[in-house]
Amino acid sequence: MTQERVVGILVGRENTFPPAFVDEVARKGASRGIRAEMAQLGGAREIETPRYAVLVDRISHEVPYFRAHLKSAALQGTVVVNDPFWWEADEKFFECTLARRIGVAVPKTIVLPNKSYIPDISDQSLRNLEYPLDWDGYLAYVGLPAILKPNTGGGWKDVYKVDSKEELLWAYDQTGSVSFGQRPKTMILQEFIKWDDYVRCICIGRREIRPLRYDPTAPFHERYVVSRPVEGDLRDRAIHDATLLTEALGYDMDTVEFAVRDGILYAIDFLNPAPDFDSFSIKEESFAWVLDKMSDLVIAYATGAAKPPWRGEHRWWRFVK
Repeated sequence: MTQERVVGILVGRENTFPPAFVDEVARKGASRGIRAEMAQLGGAREIETPRYAVLVDRISHEVPYFRAHLKSAALQGTVVVNDPFWWEADEKFFECTLARRIGVAVPKTIVLPNKSYIPDISDQSLRNLEYPLDWDGYLAYVGLPAILKPNTGGGWKDVYKVDSKEELLWAYDQTGSVSFGQRPKTMILQEFIKWDDYVRCICIGRREIRPLRYDPTAPFHERYVVSRPVEGDLRDRAIHDATLLTEALGYDMDTVEFAVRDGILYAIDFLNPAPDFDSFSIKEESFAWVLDKMSDLVIAYATGAAKPPWRGEHRWWRFVK
């Protein structure tokens, strides 16, 4: 008798992808003893028999308990999509540096010291910081207009387009307030790419790449422009660069955005390890594609037909019996 293996999915407020994903895994995996469910995680002991063969993580960036649970589960044999250890360490400024080193174009970028700190941080804690900040030098490098955005996080939250030094200083000041238990944000200042075209790639398993035209200025549900498919050389280059980035980062689900200016693809945002998969935003054809590729991926992991890119890579794997 085939031993049942369970795929769990952790979700936030999304409504269309999770139930359809559970059904698709059940349909494809039934003959192989695989089923899927909305994962249920409670308080965990440090050593437990894994409940799930695979956990698809789409919310631990907002629910810290899940991140702690997932790292322990991964150590004990559960395949977690995406790697919780790397996701917790990943930041946009690092990704910009990585992209440049591997040959993918990115906007000129500067990481900035925080505007302010929690009360326990005193002047003595900041003795290694240069002061005052060289705002004129920063703007000479990135130019105007420029984009100020958080070094971590997504969803276009706390993103400012600034057209002058005065606007930049005002926006920077807004990032320093401590409210509702939130810490002040570390920000990056980035060259604004006035784009001629814009492509967003949905990336599954670091091999399956679906480039779609995208308009980040449109209302949320209208941003994917399915009436104008990405074709020819632009499609080929988007697939090449998105594959290179997700391979380097090890993300099995991600979206990579490219602003196209004068024929050059600039990687704008590729820290999206819990990408938007809702049918009303990515539209039905892409939704069906995502369901197909994601279900194939987790079934391959559940059956052992594939191994995640991070398995064995972290130093502590060498000591685990």
